[in-house]
Amino acid sequence: MILHRSLGPIDTTAVGLGEMPLTLEDNLGKDTGIDTIHAALDAGCRHIDTAWAYYCSGGEEQTGEKLVRAALETWKGPRDEITVATKVGHFRNFTNGVPTWDVDGRPERLIHDAKQSAQALGVDSIDLLYFHRPDPKVPYAESIEAIRQLLDAGVARTAGISNASIEQIDIARSILGNRLIAVQNQYSPVYRDSADTLAYTARLGLAFVCWSPLGGYRKVKDEHRFDAFRDVAAELGVSYQQVVLAWELSLGEHVFVIPGAHRPATILDSLKAGQLELSETQLSRLGD
Repeated sequence: MILHRSLGPIDTTAVGLGEMPLTLEDNLGKDTGIDTIHAALDAGCRHIDTAWAYYCSGGEEQTGEKLVRAALETWKGPRDEITVATKVGHFRNFTNGVPTWDVDGRPERLIHDAKQSAQALGVDSIDLLYFHRPDPKVPYAESIEAIRQLLDAGVARTAGISNASIEQIDIARSILGNRLIAVQNQYSPVYRDSADTLAYTARLGLAFVCWSPLGGYRKVKDEHRFDAFRDVAAELGVSYQQVVLAWELSLGEHVFVIPGAHRPATILDSLKAGQLELSETQLSRLGD
């Protein structure tokens, strides 16, 4: 049985599927993407995370959301059990021929893109809509007011914020109230700078969703930070990725992880992390 937790009013799996690798550069194609989503759902995963901006730079926009829709429409299981989260406020472009990311937190853009997200996902109301990343050109409260308008209009049922500071969490709470249910920040063995927001969300009763929980596109110099995780994995006879995810889930009942995957085998391995029990001694070694 895959571990379930409460994401605000939503009962869903603590280990979700981060869709981004299925539609960003170096993805393995639409068919493999659908197979990967189907494999996760068949194994019991009930939480999929995507975004308006998950597409190849210079290519068709919103391919991530469209892939999720195609996978759900061809899946034979209970659609009403699946929570799909998406995000607005980011977009892709080329800068000097290199794929890059940029932000646009203007209220009119957020409202426009969220409506596009609902259309791409084929839903009347998005389960969980995140403001993807603060835009330094736009006051944070103005962007969050747009999210409030989307909630009021029924475009989304619940809201989250991503890449947010404690100050920004407080601003969002003051505007959204209890309709703010989640903060999605980067957290992994190589990135622990968001430990303050992880602790703060626990105090507030908000979900903390770790993006890039396995370290993302990390540099070679960071690999030594996984040594302890590899040692524990060898002791337990599992992948070190499972140990990383289980360690993150141990940090609080409010913690969720959304590991990415390029193929079915990867997400099937990650989904086992919810059942992996780590001893206090092992957790102490991993926390150093």
